[in-house]
Amino acid sequence: MWTNFFTLRVFCCLFAVLMVAVLIINVTQVEFLDNETVSATFIDNSGQFLPPQVTGISRNPYCGYEHQALSSRERVEEDSLLAALQWQVPGMGTVPFVKSTDPASSYFVILNSAAFFKVGSQLEVLVHVQDFQRKPKKYGGDYLQARIHSPKLQAGAVGRVVDYQNGFYKVFFTLLWPGKVRVSISLVHPSEGIRVLQHLQEEKPDRVYFKSLFRSGRISETTECNVCLPGSLPRCNFTDLYSGEPWFCFKPKQLPCSSRINHYKGGYLKGLLTAADSAFFQSGVNIKMPINSSGPDWVTVVPRRIKDTDNPELSQGSGTFPSGYYYQGLWQPRKFRMRQFNDPDNVTECLQRKVVYLFGDSTIRQWFEYLTTFVPDLVEFNLGSPKNVGPFLAVDQKHNILLKYRCHGPPIRFTTVFSNELRYVANELNGIVGGKNTVVAISIWSHFSTFPLEVYIRRLRNIRRAVIQLLDRSPKTVVVIRTANAQELGPEVSLFSSDWYNFQLDTILRRMFSGVGVYLVDAWEMTLAHYLPHKLHPDKIIVKNQLDMFLSFVCPLET
Repeated sequence: MWTNFFTLRVFCCLFAVLMVAVLIINVTQVEFLDNETVSATFIDNSGQFLPPQVTGISRNPYCGYEHQALSSRERVEEDSLLAALQWQVPGMGTVPFVKSTDPASSYFVILNSAAFFKVGSQLEVLVHVQDFQRKPKKYGGDYLQARIHSPKLQAGAVGRVVDYQNGFYKVFFTLLWPGKVRVSISLVHPSEGIRVLQHLQEEKPDRVYFKSLFRSGRISETTECNVCLPGSLPRCNFTDLYSGEPWFCFKPKQLPCSSRINHYKGGYLKGLLTAADSAFFQSGVNIKMPINSSGPDWVTVVPRRIKDTDNPELSQGSGTFPSGYYYQGLWQPRKFRMRQFNDPDNVTECLQRKVVYLFGDSTIRQWFEYLTTFVPDLVEFNLGSPKNVGPFLAVDQKHNILLKYRCHGPPIRFTTVFSNELRYVANELNGIVGGKNTVVAISIWSHFSTFPLEVYIRRLRNIRRAVIQLLDRSPKTVVVIRTANAQELGPEVSLFSSDWYNFQLDTILRRMFSGVGVYLVDAWEMTLAHYLPHKLHPDKIIVKNQLDMFLSFVCPLET
């Protein structure tokens, strides 16, 4: 009996030890699988699944930005932004021009071809890129832009491009209006050109240089300035005391740093590319060139019936991408109804008793110029400011409207800005009381395209902090952000202001201001979806749509 009991106890102990071992092994396996899952399912901004090795975040050592003091939350956010913008370009050696992407040899095919599509359904297009030897490419990394349009209806919308990293791309469109709808795909830059742009962004961030004039009495000197300066020469530290935004100039030989009187763009560095790299940037060859269809490039879309509104197949496009579309030349946001301010009296009625602040680059200065031209009672007050620089001021005394424009602080590529007019947007926002009659609009992107992304992230972080504080003390203040926009590109402009650079800035801006309580004027989609050629300063008809959207935020339709 005792022998049997002892045997049972031994058996139970062994069984317990075995179960503990199995449990430990299972926990270890689960932890391993969890870690593998996290690294293997990292998703980039185009919705693709990326392999684990691309999730490692490398920071640009430019100006010591990798050592800047960040809170744990800011560090996580910056890592997330940099990870989302890692562009997958194969790390291969030198690629000869003939093996680079040729838009003329490449083609696209409409995949889910049907006799008729319904409004709200999805259109899928497959793009296959080939080189100049008409051979299929086996890797991705090209930068494509895509839109659907109906010229007779003056309608257009953008598509979402997914890179499969094997020479194939899929483009997804939401069909948003009835009629004959055409597909247009363009190669902005081949992947080989993107590699060059990446190198410039990392190794030549100072390819646009700036200068300042120092003067005292009859003595004047000019020195170079930038976010940071190379070498060990003495320098003047003009870092902003409130926001911490860095800015330096080489110290004049005879004059003190306090004698600085202005800031201006010095110029653009030349000879940035080798002859081989220059081949990847040719107008009429591989910069913003169309890719043709190998079959029909259009589909017929019929109106959606009432009973189709509950059809899940037709509800795929009900999200926020695209954010809107053109129809009969008018922008149609998908999240709210936009008003049309076709009469100056409509604008006056909306802005009556309001103070409107416009901060940023020349793309929001266009808003000031449009409003002062369109509204007769809004008279510009001559402040003696340099043309195209500002600050500018316009007043409508009868209706108590005050409109102000001020450019953002350096880096800014304007001709000449007086030193005492170099103001940072965050500091200006901190000086605004706010309230129901205060409107703020901000556009800041174009002058940051040559710098590492960390420089832009820092600037937006300061502006966002000031915006949050403004909305906290005055919740009824209306704050509007104008996004970046596409522009015309040539061989030289591409090296400094490529749409690929600005796409990165636009992505960062949207993510950083998501959920902050600001309104967004989607200038990016509004230029890409339009039939007019891309311009840094869009044509009047596009600016008019931007202002209609801006004013609709200020004076929404009553429901």
